[in-house]
Amino acid sequence: MRLTRYTDYALRVLTYLGAQPDRVCSIAEIARAYGISQNHLMKVAHDLGKAGYIEGVRGRAGGIRLARPADRIGVGAVVRQTEEGFALVECGACAIAPACELTGVLDEALAAFMAVLDRYTLNDLVRRPAKLMRLLDIQAS
Repeated sequence: MRLTRYTDYALRVLTYLGAQPDRVCSIAEIARAYGISQNHLMKVAHDLGKAGYIEGVRGRAGGIRLARPADRIGVGAVVRQTEEGFALVECGACAIAPACELTGVLDEALAAFMAVLDRYTLNDLVRRPAKLMRLLDIQAS
């Protein structure tokens, strides 16, 4: 299975915020740190906000931050929220679909993949915040 760039960006935003949970960060700052499009991140951040993972802070020092503790943000839940579909193959028009066992095997594999992601939270992804911050060239405040 290959996750979309959208899901990748969502996990990057959450990781960035999770590495420094006491800070309000701008989308521009996050985009610069990862070298990715600010426009793409704006849509991702908007959707993460609608889903309750992050919240916006208005004002001169505004930006975004986690809306809940990192240990309450499940990686599997984020992937389910950001991925549009999980069909590994399209079997509907296949001539052998009624007798094929591949669909069941792939469904089992996908369930195993998601079960692994469900064992982790954002907190697990940001266990070494100082190293993450150094790699992204984030100055501690």
